[in-house]
Amino acid sequence: MKIRVLGCSGGIGQGLRTTSFLINDSVLLDAGTGVGELSLEEMSNIKHIFITHSHLDHVSFIPLLVDSVFENIFDPIVVHAQPATLKALKDHIFNWTIWPDFTELPAPAKGVLTFEEMRPGETLKIDGCDFEMIQVNHIVPAVGYRIEHDGKSFAFSGDTSTNDSFWDALNKHKGLDVLVVETAFPEKQLDLAILSKHYTPSLLAADIEKFKHTPDIYLTHLKSGDEDQIINDAQRLMPNLSFKILEQETIFKL
Repeated sequence: MKIRVLGCSGGIGQGLRTTSFLINDSVLLDAGTGVGELSLEEMSNIKHIFITHSHLDHVSFIPLLVDSVFENIFDPIVVHAQPATLKALKDHIFNWTIWPDFTELPAPAKGVLTFEEMRPGETLKIDGCDFEMIQVNHIVPAVGYRIEHDGKSFAFSGDTSTNDSFWDALNKHKGLDVLVVETAFPEKQLDLAILSKHYTPSLLAADIEKFKHTPDIYLTHLKSGDEDQIINDAQRLMPNLSFKILEQETIFKL
């Protein structure tokens, strides 16, 4: 299993791209602005997209991806997400006002994009990888994913704050090799983090005590401009935890 980090920032700016991971060259996990790092040939290889939630920084490049490789799509690209997330995409993006409805193009019965509902607790096998959807706690319906291939596993929290469901689901398995978990806000914005349901280092520190495994841990989704403060807060509040800050173009080979 090869996982390439296309984007992992909580905002944009020079050198900063929002969340997207490329898995085995044919699957996207979220589709933020990081998708723009792919060549047209690489984009043409995308067959499936797993979405954590409906926020723009995680879905904004789905319409642009499909439009860019429209003529090269011979089988529909499948978007997997919770029903509420798919409804948001249909109602607010692929609605002929914000963007054409590519589920109906080039013809109503032959769209180049299709939506498939998935629910927390379900696992779907794609190209030998098991994608497990896990409930998390965010301001809109949201999930994380655990992906396993040939005994190796990777987990991504998506956007979340204090919860038991994500950690309980990971603990049910025998182990985990890599964990990518959001830490969006510094401690000075704790109130905002609680209101918007994101982790700060202190909120993550409290939750990660529930975690039974010892994978490589990467912090992601740091808000633009607050990166140094979040890192300092994390080092101060989690001194016994070995972690790294996720960087764009990191490649995991598991």
